[in-house]
Amino acid sequence: MSYLIVFGTAFLSATILPLGSEAFLLYYANEAVSSVVWLWFFASVGNTLGALTNWYLGRFISRFETKKWFPVSATSRQRAERVFNKYGYWSLLFTWLPVIGDGISLIAGVFHTQIRYFLPFVFVGKAARYGFILWGQSWFLNG
Repeated sequence: MSYLIVFGTAFLSATILPLGSEAFLLYYANEAVSSVVWLWFFASVGNTLGALTNWYLGRFISRFETKKWFPVSATSRQRAERVFNKYGYWSLLFTWLPVIGDGISLIAGVFHTQIRYFLPFVFVGKAARYGFILWGQSWFLNG
């Protein structure tokens, strides 16, 4: 059950919902019955799939760019596209950042970033983050 909870909270925290998965991950990592490797895996996959949800949302919303009610002006979109294209796929490694990461994955969808590039870069960034969190907890607790 702990793996499912970590997966679910990691998934939801990667969407536009304001939720954090770190507390759940660290809580279950302290339980003797939970494998830290499996917790890391489920958190990384859940968080990546949450970012993929934002990517799909970006792909969907981009069809409304020409509407007057669209919340992003053409100038802002062009500026965002320049920045995204400047840093390219490497920016996807930072989708783990709070707030900014959701925007990066959404923008990647709007700009039709190919999923074959999106998924590996996002997974590596998110897996590294969760690995660092678990390593930090282990270092802190074991001195």
